[in-house]
Amino acid sequence: MTSTKNRSGLVPMTIGEIISSVADGEKSPVRIEAYDGSSFGPEDCPLVIRIVSEEAVQQFVAAPGDLGLARAYLTGSIEIVRGVHPAAPHDVFGALEILRKKMAHKPDLATTLRILRSVGIKAINPNVPIPHMEIVAPWRRALSGAGRHTKERDSKAVSYHYDVSNKFYEWVLGPSMTYTCACYPTADATLEEAQENKYRLVFDKLGLSEGDRLLDVGCGWGGMVRYAARRGVRVIGVTLSKEQASWAQAAIAEEGLGDLAEVRLQDYRDVPEGEFDAISSIGITEHIGAENYAAYFAKLRSMLKPGGLLLNHCITRPENTRTTKAGAFIDRYIFPDGELAGAATVQLEAENTGFETVHGENLRPHYAFTLREWCKNLEAHWDEAVEEVGMPMAKLWGLYMGACQYAFETNVVQLHQILLVNLDAEKGKPWDVPLRQWWKA
Repeated sequence: MTSTKNRSGLVPMTIGEIISSVADGEKSPVRIEAYDGSSFGPEDCPLVIRIVSEEAVQQFVAAPGDLGLARAYLTGSIEIVRGVHPAAPHDVFGALEILRKKMAHKPDLATTLRILRSVGIKAINPNVPIPHMEIVAPWRRALSGAGRHTKERDSKAVSYHYDVSNKFYEWVLGPSMTYTCACYPTADATLEEAQENKYRLVFDKLGLSEGDRLLDVGCGWGGMVRYAARRGVRVIGVTLSKEQASWAQAAIAEEGLGDLAEVRLQDYRDVPEGEFDAISSIGITEHIGAENYAAYFAKLRSMLKPGGLLLNHCITRPENTRTTKAGAFIDRYIFPDGELAGAATVQLEAENTGFETVHGENLRPHYAFTLREWCKNLEAHWDEAVEEVGMPMAKLWGLYMGACQYAFETNVVQLHQILLVNLDAEKGKPWDVPLRQWWKA
């Protein structure tokens, strides 16, 4: 494609030239081929992305970073033309993340002006329609005046993500219906073995035995609830997802665990019972909001017996200085109002309410393995998933899980389990947990 000067005297740039102006093509993990006939990246790249329309450029300019990339992929203005199945876009997103975060550099002023002239005034103030992906917007607008993490808003946010379709989640998560990080006993263990091992680890860390009482907050489809009940523990699980509660109660009935286990559609803040021997919190802290950590831990502590244990399992940041807000893509399309803090921040807030830390560990590689298997499951059931939830939603979940796999592999995020004990209110009471770690890793 031959470039000609425009009225400003600046030579317009091709799409390939624009990308080359901000990235090193020799190190590119992808080859990009654009609708104007230009390209970027080595010819022998196993992964090729095609920019098929001007809309993609407008989306990148309108929302630089992960949101623009996501929108372009979801609306079909960029396509995967070889090297990876569209249902498993981990390789694509990972490569684009490398391109965006590690290779990109800011162009000089003259190049910036040429880019703006080349993409046109529409790209500076674009109005790019995303008709089928702004599905979260209606409830956001309805609650725009409400503060983050009110009970009503939390319920809406959780419902948006988890009430997609139980059948869809069965295909993605597998038989365990567990939507949290597994714990792999060996690198070659199956996903189901690793999820069972995770529940075993939580159960053992909490020192549970037959006849004990357990509260599982944010219980999902009831995996931990049923695991504990099978071992004679009396369990209450709470979730804000109607679909999860319905599925979990049916699974409890099917296993004949109704005398020991119950899953409620209830906010953890509204649980009236107390004096639990232990509490498991697996994957709920991400939805709480950092400003609410103190109230959250105080509420859980108030429901524990003196000496009772709390296992908090949550996604964390690798440091404690950045904002806790999620990225634009995750916040808009995946986990509305989700927040992540560093493990030290989570632990500090728990200790400030009176908990004492017994143990902590980082399971980051395990979550990368877990997400790898979820991506494989989605790819294996791609046609059924598209029929169940539609192409946009299936692509959205594939992109999100692929992005998260990349994030855990590269230490963008981590997964921490923190074991806490509710100190006896009476001062001077002796330490009443074993002196050394009592569970098998």
